[in-house]
Amino acid sequence: MATAIWRKASRFRNFHRCLYTHTLSQCRSSVPSSPPIADSLQRPSLPFMQTVIPVGAEFNSIGIDGRYLSNSTTSATDNQEKSSSSKTNSEGSQNAGGSQQSSGDAGKPVRGGPVSWLSFLLLLATGIGIILYYDKKKKRHIEEISSASKAVKEGPSAGKAAIGGPFSLINHDGKRVTEKDFLGKWTLVYFGFTHCPDICPDELQKLAAAIDKITEKAGIEIVPVFISVDPERDTAEQVREYVKEFHPKLIGLTGNSDEIKKVARAYRVYYMKTAEEDSDYLVDHSIVMYLMDPSMEFVKFFGKNNDVDSLTDGVIKEINQRKR
Repeated sequence: MATAIWRKASRFRNFHRCLYTHTLSQCRSSVPSSPPIADSLQRPSLPFMQTVIPVGAEFNSIGIDGRYLSNSTTSATDNQEKSSSSKTNSEGSQNAGGSQQSSGDAGKPVRGGPVSWLSFLLLLATGIGIILYYDKKKKRHIEEISSASKAVKEGPSAGKAAIGGPFSLINHDGKRVTEKDFLGKWTLVYFGFTHCPDICPDELQKLAAAIDKITEKAGIEIVPVFISVDPERDTAEQVREYVKEFHPKLIGLTGNSDEIKKVARAYRVYYMKTAEEDSDYLVDHSIVMYLMDPSMEFVKFFGKNNDVDSLTDGVIKEINQRKR
C-alpha cells in the first residue's frame, strides 16, 4: 500500500514537472512581451491548458496559471516601478540640479547696475552740500561788501556824492589859486593833459561850445576850468598855450605831483602814465566834466557820451532846479 502511494506521488511529481516545463516554454514562445496587467486579469484561462491539462489536474493548472499571472503581474509592476523610479530619479536630479543652481545663484552677490542707490544718494548729498556752501559764501561776501559800503565816508549832506574839496594849484598865468577863488560862480571842471592826442581836444571843444550856448539860451555865465594830470610836462606856460586854443574864458590849472594827486583824489579822478618811450608818453585818465555850484559843491557829472546839446540842456536844467 505504501509502495503504491509512493509511486503515485512520484508519478504526480514527474507529471507536474513536465507540465510546468511545457507551460513555461509555451508562455515564452507565445508571449513576446509582458502583457498589461488589465489584459492578464481579463483573460480567464490560457487556451493550451484546456487541451493538455486533464480534468483531475485542473486545480493544479489553475495554480500554475495563477503563478504565471502573478509572475507576469509582478514583472510588469516591477518594470513600471523601475520606469517610474527612473523618471523620479531623473526629475529629482533635475530638481536637485535646479535647486543647486538656484542655491548657487543665491549664494552669488547680485550685481547691480553702473550706479547704485547708495552712490546716487551720496552724489546727491555732495551736490547739495556744495551748493549750500557756495550760497553761504556768496551771502557772506555780499554782507562784507554791504558793511564796507556803509563804512565809506559819507558826503557833505544826504543825497550828495563826496566829490570836490579844497585844493591849491597854479593857474596858467603862474598865480597860486584855491577853490575859494571860484566861489559865487557856476563851474565846469575837466581833467586832462596837454599832450593828449584826441580825447582831450574833443572834450574841451565840446565844453567851450556848451558854455557859449548856455549863455545864449539861459543867460548863465559858466566858468570852464582845465586841470592837468601830467605835472611833469604841463608847466604853467605849457598850459597857457594850450587853453587859449579852445576858449578865452578857459582857465588852466597845474601843480606838482602831490598837489595834482590831492585834487584828483578829491574829485575821484583816475589817472596813470602808460608805456613810456623816452620823454613821450600818454596818461590814461577819467573822461568826466563836473558841474560845481557857486559854493564849489558837486552838482552833477557829465560823461563822454554827452554831446554839446545834451551837455547844454543838462547844465541849464540842474542850475534852474537849484535856483527854485
